[in-house]
Amino acid sequence: MMNWREYWNGPHPIYVNARHRALHFSLIARDIAALIASRDSIVLDYGCGEADTASELSQRCGKLYLFDTADAVRARLAQKHAGDARIVVIDEPGLANVPDGSLDLIVVNSVLQYLGEAELVSILDFARAKLKPSGKLALGDVIPADANAVSDTLALLDFAFKGGFLIAALIGLVRTALSDYRKLRDRLGLTRYTQAQMLALLQKHGFAAQLAARNIGHNQGRMLFLAVRELGVEAGSG
Repeated sequence: MMNWREYWNGPHPIYVNARHRALHFSLIARDIAALIASRDSIVLDYGCGEADTASELSQRCGKLYLFDTADAVRARLAQKHAGDARIVVIDEPGLANVPDGSLDLIVVNSVLQYLGEAELVSILDFARAKLKPSGKLALGDVIPADANAVSDTLALLDFAFKGGFLIAALIGLVRTALSDYRKLRDRLGLTRYTQAQMLALLQKHGFAAQLAARNIGHNQGRMLFLAVRELGVEAGSG
């Protein structure tokens, strides 16, 4: 049976039209750019997906690593950004070879809902090893425990109304209801966290964290957590 990784490795009509896709990635790029401390920063976009605005982000930092578990996604990204020396597309061995203590920012956006807690813990331990002492971990689009499909739908419709693609969004919702995405969501579910659960998990794995004022992207019903390493604290000691 199909799992989330297999789904994202194939064609997936998540965006209702080209305008939706462009506005979506533009907003994400703006919000991630705001987290980049300087033009010398080394940034990792973990679970980057199609990363349509990676070229724009690469102009805001010294190096941008793009990592996704889907082979087909990485292949497209590598071909698209072959001429940009600031962008490095990496697979799982490449991820492991990122030097310890070298990253200024790790962004994990709209990924955690597809992972179990054990996989999140692996990401936290990885981030603690790879971040500089002053580096930052951003966990975006985290779904609150009390959220549901209705809140996501309303957020999309509000975004579509303001962005000028409302009719396409309504049609897209019908299409999504009949899609493999909806079937997978119903079968596998999406992982959710309370604010307290996420903060406790981050603390347990050696991070001092806080809930940000706004999430990355359009859906402000979801959460963004910003975390920094707690120096002198061993991961898992909490």
